[in-house]
Amino acid sequence: MRDPANPAIGDDVSPPKSKHAAAEGPWSAEIAEIERRREIAAAHGGAEQVARHHAAGRLTIRERIHRLLDAGSFEEIGGLAAAVDRDEGGAATRITPANSVLGTGRVDSRDVVVHGEDATIRGGSSDGGGSAKGYYADELAYQLRVPLVRLIEGVGGSVKTNRRFHTERPLAPGSEPPRWIDLLGMTPVVSAAMGAVAGLPAARMAMAHFSIMVRDAVIFAGGPPLVERALGRRITKEALGDFRIHAEVSGLVDNVAEDEADCLRQIRRFLSYLPTNVWEQPPWRPSDDDPARRDQALASIIPRDRRQPYDTRRVVAAVVDRGSFFELQPGFGSSLVTGLARADGHPIGVVANDPRHLGGAMDATAADKMTRFVDLCDTFHLPILSLEDEPGYMIGPEAEQAGTLRSGVRALAAVKQTTVPWITFIVRRAYGVAAAVHLGVTGLLYAWPSAEWGSIPIEGGVAAAYRREIAAAPDPERRRRELEASHEGDRSPFPRAEAFGLHDLVDPRQTRPLTVSFTRRAYQTLKSTLGVKRRTLRP
Repeated sequence: MRDPANPAIGDDVSPPKSKHAAAEGPWSAEIAEIERRREIAAAHGGAEQVARHHAAGRLTIRERIHRLLDAGSFEEIGGLAAAVDRDEGGAATRITPANSVLGTGRVDSRDVVVHGEDATIRGGSSDGGGSAKGYYADELAYQLRVPLVRLIEGVGGSVKTNRRFHTERPLAPGSEPPRWIDLLGMTPVVSAAMGAVAGLPAARMAMAHFSIMVRDAVIFAGGPPLVERALGRRITKEALGDFRIHAEVSGLVDNVAEDEADCLRQIRRFLSYLPTNVWEQPPWRPSDDDPARRDQALASIIPRDRRQPYDTRRVVAAVVDRGSFFELQPGFGSSLVTGLARADGHPIGVVANDPRHLGGAMDATAADKMTRFVDLCDTFHLPILSLEDEPGYMIGPEAEQAGTLRSGVRALAAVKQTTVPWITFIVRRAYGVAAAVHLGVTGLLYAWPSAEWGSIPIEGGVAAAYRREIAAAPDPERRRRELEASHEGDRSPFPRAEAFGLHDLVDPRQTRPLTVSFTRRAYQTLKSTLGVKRRTLRP
């Protein structure tokens, strides 16, 4: 049976057409014309184009919007924007709707602005009216101080289109900075690639706090014809910008969706962790997970063998509210895990090293990932939980050529500029400058019994400090092992705890209760500081 709450591609998910009686009076003709034009707009690029879109497994833009938003909440703006051909008497002979849709609605009962290109009309090109609406979407979200969601399927400008829409706002020299710059410091912005995305729409993928693409979508600044003409190289759309390129290599998108329904679900989930704007507190949701829960697996999850990895996502799941972890950028910078979660119903940010990739070391991509994530958390007041197993910055020729140190220091600066509180648990290693990337300026620092830290790991430190002695020994390998054994006691976290080099050495099973109590206090502090911010800084 077909689920009415999750219609199939091609099912009509738009509101029913108006059944109001025809208007009477002196303006009846004009009122009827308004309704006629709304029906034309609702037909998108026509039945043939819509059928072709559905055959490719894609929804129309209005279908996407109605699935994303709370039922019945969409209020369209600019639905009558169109290119109109007229006869000599000025009567409209042909009406082509603007190829984008804009409006307001609600997600989980909270207001949002939503905009997207209509790819059934000129491929959603920016010259078909979509550009003007796109700029106004930014402006409207700015004015209303609410999240902006872009459902993108457009191919930028087209040399075929000469019409100009009178509402278009050119970015002239000396004009005000685009509103998206203001929005990124004010309210959550989401960009989703739903199909082919190029030119200006592709740039909008980067103008967001959360970017996601459907698995069969493609994104590029310029498509294959432009690449061939400019660079003399023939290339497919997929090789130029499929999900593997942007989720695993470029980092342009955070997450990949299996299909459009999954994409819209992920957008709703992302927004559920964030406040409506920076003057509001992140939304609390009731949790049925015991705040004092002590997961027994945490006592044994870290192996004695330091070279043996473990499942860091299992550690995260044991600490945060059950089922609440929403990972961001899982395919990029894989030695670091980042995501949103809840502790006793309160949203938090989570960072954790993954020893199954590069031993958990921070390479350039992981550093970039950390920078972007902590900026998100700091902007929207999310306390941060750090589960640290950091062996240091990645080393080797490839790491040096990739600019690991530059990206790593930038991540360190981003962390030290955060104003939200951190709670950090050193679960195994914390070495070198990279170790400081897991410690905010304010917060708490705990360590598990498995923790060890210093300026350099013992193995590498022995090899460097005793290089000549080891080389001169009759049995260099045996001497190296002896020297490492003599320094084995340096690993113990107890001397650091005795010197108050951290706030406490704790039973790993106590990690969740400590995180919950920390988060509760963080939100009490946030409540008072936001009250001051509203009174002094709200525009």
